[in-house]
Amino acid sequence: MEDVAYILSKVLWFPAKPGNAALLLIAIGLAGLWRGRRWGRWPALAGLGFFIALMALPLHQWVQAPLEDRFPRPATEPAHIDGIVVLGGAVEQNLTEARGIPALNGAAERMTEPVALLRRHPEARLVFTGGQGSLVHGGVTEADVAGLLWRDLGVPADRLLLEREARNTWENATLTLKLAQPKPGETWLLVTSASHMPRSMGVFRRAGWSDIIPWPVNYRTGSTLAAQTDASFPDRLREFEWSIREWVGLVAYHLMGRTDAVFPSP
Repeated sequence: MEDVAYILSKVLWFPAKPGNAALLLIAIGLAGLWRGRRWGRWPALAGLGFFIALMALPLHQWVQAPLEDRFPRPATEPAHIDGIVVLGGAVEQNLTEARGIPALNGAAERMTEPVALLRRHPEARLVFTGGQGSLVHGGVTEADVAGLLWRDLGVPADRLLLEREARNTWENATLTLKLAQPKPGETWLLVTSASHMPRSMGVFRRAGWSDIIPWPVNYRTGSTLAAQTDASFPDRLREFEWSIREWVGLVAYHLMGRTDAVFPSP
C-alpha cells in the first residue's frame, strides 16, 4: 500500500502542477479554437491568465507565507541538544553521482544550519534522513550526499547517523524514530524548510516524536516590498508550485491518517 501511495503521488502530481495544468488548459483551448469550438477560449484564457497573474502579483508569497509562519523559530536556542534530525530535499544526488562532488539546491540551509548547531553543541548527534525521492534515479541516495558533505566539513563520524531508505516525509519520521531511538526527556530539533514544517511536525508527532522542536530554515517569503517582488518568473512559478504541493500534501496526509490535523499548529 505504501508503494502504491508513493507512486500515485508522483504520477498524479505531474499533470496537477500549476504550471503544467495551465499549459494543458492552453493547449486544450487552442485545439478547440482550431476546430472552431468557441468554448476553447475559456480554458486558453484561464491558463494564460494564471501566468499573467503570477507575473503581476506575488501569488507565490501569498500561498507560501502561511506555511512558513505556522511554526515560528524558537526565540532562544536550547541550552542542551541531544539530537538534530535533518530532512532530505536540499541535495542533488543525481548531479553528485554525475560530477563526484556534493551538489546542493536552493534549500542548502538545511545542510549548513546543522553544522553550526553541532559546533555549538558538542553533545548533539546529527541524523539525516533521505533515500531516493524520485521514480527515476541513480545509485546515490540523499543520505550518501549528506554524509560526503558533512564529513568534508568536519562532522565526526561517531556523531552522524544516516537513514538511506525514506522516500517521503512519513518514512522520514518513522524510519528515523527506529534509527535514533530518542529517549524521554531528550531535546531533539527538526530541521527542514519553513514551508515544509507544518506537514513535517504533524507527521513526526503522529509517528511518535512527541517532543521534537521545530527549527525552520530556508525562508522564501518576507513582508517587505523587495522580498515580495524581487523574483523572476521561473522562481515565482517554482515557489508557487512548491507551496501548492505542500497544501495538497497537508490534506492528503491528514486523509491518510498521517497527521492529526489538516494544518498542524504549535
